[in-house]
Amino acid sequence: MNATGQNYLIFETAGGFCGIAWNDIGIVRFQLPTRDAGATERLLLRRLPNAQPGTPGPEVANVIEQVKRYFAGEEIDFSGVALDLGDQDTFFKQIYDAARQVGWGHTTTYGTLAKQLGAGPEAARDVGQAMAKNPVALIIPCHRVLAAGGKIGGFSAPGGSNAKAHMLELEGVQLAPPKPVQQSLAF
Repeated sequence: MNATGQNYLIFETAGGFCGIAWNDIGIVRFQLPTRDAGATERLLLRRLPNAQPGTPGPEVANVIEQVKRYFAGEEIDFSGVALDLGDQDTFFKQIYDAARQVGWGHTTTYGTLAKQLGAGPEAARDVGQAMAKNPVALIIPCHRVLAAGGKIGGFSAPGGSNAKAHMLELEGVQLAPPKPVQQSLAF
């Protein structure tokens, strides 16, 4: 472990190269996949400039294996992964806790999460801001939180809303209505 206490590893999955950073408490950052290991590393280090490459212990190694299985299409529950969200805003931490309860193949909306936390509809914007600042995307499944009416909403990860849609499709979530089946006409 280095002086700042943060180590990281870039690793390959079926979805591309992911990055994970950790300390003695838990995962501090997760970088969703890009096509290039160097790009993933740059994105991760932009947020954690003092982190050093490291060899993960058993807990982090287990999370890496779960991420690989997730991007290979296996249903994975990340809700028990130990995190260190540092000095995040208290309300954001509550939002993240609520989002972690949205399971594989399910979605919710910014407004529903706000209501679940006892906040009014105006807090939906706070939920959206928390999702945009999520330091551990996938582990806190911000991709499962949609805009009103089930619209995809924004996604600040590489690939934007296309990446969000891809992750939801991986989980079997249909965002667009199914295409109509062409009927043959009997004459």
